Amino acid sequence: MVVRARLLILTAALLWSTGGAAIKLSSLSAWQIVCGRSLVAALVLGLVMPSARRRPGGRALATAAALAATLVLFVQATKLTTAANAIFLQSTSPLCVLLLSPWLLKEHPSRGEKLAVPVFLLGLGLFFLDQLSAGQLLGNVLALVSGLASALTILGLRATRDESPVVLVWGNLLAGVGTVPLALGSASWPGALDIGLLVFLGAVQLGLPYAIFARGLRHTPAVEASLLGLVEPVLNPMWALLFVGERPGAWAMVGGALLLVATAWRTLQAARSGDPRLDRPPLERQTG
Repeated sequence: MVVRARLLILTAALLWSTGGAAIKLSSLSAWQIVCGRSLVAALVLGLVMPSARRRPGGRALATAAALAATLVLFVQATKLTTAANAIFLQSTSPLCVLLLSPWLLKEHPSRGEKLAVPVFLLGLGLFFLDQLSAGQLLGNVLALVSGLASALTILGLRATRDESPVVLVWGNLLAGVGTVPLALGSASWPGALDIGLLVFLGAVQLGLPYAIFARGLRHTPAVEASLLGLVEPVLNPMWALLFVGERPGAWAMVGGALLLVATAWRTLQAARSGDPRLDRPPLERQTG
């Protein structure tokens, strides 16, 4: 059972990691991808998570809005910058959580977490040393904002953990329904490949992994789940390189490696210090 739980989490991270390449392969606009993917994901999550089929409370609805923003911003960023930049910059969400949790949750960071902040900031700065076009620069900024939205989602889920399935469904519903007018106003219409990619993104890359991850978490410590989840930002650029031929900049790769190391080190330090927050029910991982 224990090994199976770890495999479930790794499978979820593997499926999440395909998002960058699939978004790049689609000829649809970012609005069309967000709309179609989120509507499909909401349907899949509603089918496999019966507890999500109810109305959210006020805080859960606010958290769902933060998740919807995360989904929209990540797709926009991936269309404008490299898949590696989008996923690595979104992975700055732990830094935002560290900065915001004392005010929003009254949870104060440990000494080890504070020491990780300069490493996060250094890694973040390296992304902007590569030569960037105007579009790539905007994409990097949107990816950063998606990291903030992801952090707000994580904080909201911690505050409303009993409603996390509801948040996942309603977050996708808000993203899907809210972008319908913009999707319909796009110039291109989906072909067979685009429709297939939308179904893949919604069902296989986004919806199903959440359900798989939630099941794996039942028998996996939060720390180990967080570390296993780092497979996603590691594999995401590899799929983009393999299927799209997109090669990230050298500085971006160094910055991404620093962000991953800082996240892993922060997680391990918290585990060794016996942080009581790790004993709480873990939250669903946030991904774009």
